[in-house]
Amino acid sequence: MIFQAPLNHVQQTVGVIAGVLVLATCIRLTLQWMNPKKNYSELRARIRSWYVIAGLLLGSILLGRREALIFLAMVSYLALKEFLSLIPTRRADRRVLFWLYLSIPFQYYFIGTDWYGMFLIFIPVYVFMAVPIRMVTVGETKDFLRALGLSHWAVMISVFSLSHLAYLLMLPSSHNPAGGGAGLLLFVILITEGNDVAQYIWGKLFGKHPVVPTVSPKKTWEGLVGGVVTTSVLSMFMGPYLTPLHGWRAWVTGVVLGIVGFFGDVSISAIKRDLGVKDSGNWIPGHGGILDRVDSLTFTAPLYFHMIRYWYY
Repeated sequence: MIFQAPLNHVQQTVGVIAGVLVLATCIRLTLQWMNPKKNYSELRARIRSWYVIAGLLLGSILLGRREALIFLAMVSYLALKEFLSLIPTRRADRRVLFWLYLSIPFQYYFIGTDWYGMFLIFIPVYVFMAVPIRMVTVGETKDFLRALGLSHWAVMISVFSLSHLAYLLMLPSSHNPAGGGAGLLLFVILITEGNDVAQYIWGKLFGKHPVVPTVSPKKTWEGLVGGVVTTSVLSMFMGPYLTPLHGWRAWVTGVVLGIVGFFGDVSISAIKRDLGVKDSGNWIPGHGGILDRVDSLTFTAPLYFHMIRYWYY
């Protein structure tokens, strides 16, 4: 166990999350009891999936840094595997995919050893160059540019972007006595997921004007603005409790994460629309695939990490 007394707020937050899940179950059972003829199977599947997701994430965090790093590395692996299963690949590209998967243990090794310099440049520089070098040696030039772009995009969002979540655990706890690295990680996940939920609810209640109708027609300006306002308020309350964020910095963080989270979501939606699929996979009953759950985090995680590091570390 590496999470000691300074992380009491983290333990309390875990308890609140567990309580929210139990409350959601009670609400679902009440709805089923009040209207037994209505089918609540999708809602039941979603709640069950949240139990599994929350259990794995929170369990790994409470066990220790190593376990949390392993769990997040597995998330990157599954996200990369899911992305590569969606995109069209050439037969020649199969020799390149190994190098994409190999980037995961290297990237998380640099995180685990707190080698910030290599963590920051390994994928944007070395993997960026290694992929075309391997493709050139294969000798297949047809659709070379498309295959190259897809490979780079896959490893950037699935490994590089998401790995910033893991590096939050390595930031010194002395700079964040409220929650340490675990508090920093929980904050960005809760704010990002809360933003998704808030935008959905505000959009359902008041949404009339689509933001990007050709990409995601159900995403409205009313939902976006309502979600950003909600997220900024949540950030001001949760920031001092789990992170060193206070005052205007907590507010700015909430606004920024709300906006970039939206664009992370619709960017993955654009990819799925281009490929003609509704969900990125079926790993999570009621939620679709891994990418469907981490789409907003692919944008919020790196931006949040560097905001926190610039301000406080």
